[in-house]
Amino acid sequence: MAGSSMQDIKRRVKSVTNIEHITNAMKLVSASKLRKAKSTFEKTGEYFHFVTESIEEIVNNSADIPIKYLEGNREIKTTCYIVVTSNRGLCGSFNSNVIRQAEAEIKADPERPEIVAVGSKGRDYFLKRGHEICSEYMLPPENISFIETYGVSAPVLKDYVDGKIDEVVLIYTSFVSTMEQRVRTVRLLPFTPKRDLDVAPMEKQVEYEPSTEEVFNYLVPKYVEIMIYTAIVESATCEHAARRMAMESATDNANNMIADLTLFYNRARQAAITSEITEIVSGADALK
Repeated sequence: MAGSSMQDIKRRVKSVTNIEHITNAMKLVSASKLRKAKSTFEKTGEYFHFVTESIEEIVNNSADIPIKYLEGNREIKTTCYIVVTSNRGLCGSFNSNVIRQAEAEIKADPERPEIVAVGSKGRDYFLKRGHEICSEYMLPPENISFIETYGVSAPVLKDYVDGKIDEVVLIYTSFVSTMEQRVRTVRLLPFTPKRDLDVAPMEKQVEYEPSTEEVFNYLVPKYVEIMIYTAIVESATCEHAARRMAMESATDNANNMIADLTLFYNRARQAAITSEITEIVSGADALK
């Protein structure tokens, strides 16, 4: 029995050791991808701030702002939810947190919403529950370019302009730190301008060519496009951070399990040796 038990423990130690090698390798890969994704995410902030500052400049210095994309220009009936998840698992609660938030928003919506799925985890979840996915993006998010996000943003903007949808809500994971990520819900359209009362109007009249309306109606879609791109890149950063943490935790658990199994093996081996010595001594005593 002792021999059989020792063999079982040895097999378990070997199996857990193999798993530890895999999780440790995945942790190192995720750490490498995290550095690359974080660098890309930080670079997107420069262009994003330029667009938002330009919009705020028009809002704070122009009396006539076109209402095409602004809050209150129409009744909110149909909402489009852009849900950003990952294509792979093994990243802790990263996907489940986003899906839980999106499901809560969708359930609270009195009308039947449209869903744009970025990532297969969110798409598969909502498809299994009878929701219609109007469009999807399944390529690796860490390698996405700004041009490629047109496949997500262009149909959404067109449906909004055509009146097929009245509101666009983005649900994704925002990066706080390597150890912390939070699910964020942002309404992209209709756009809510922020008027800063503490900012004095410009002394000189600013002229926008060809017109204030044309410039504003150009900048707001650009804001939506860069916001979607930033959310996908930021979500990829959070995914790698979450997977690195999950794999680090799995590696630590595997090492602890190996230590426990090794202790059990040594105890079983010691018990087997003690049993054999006892049998030898007993046999020698019987021969006297």
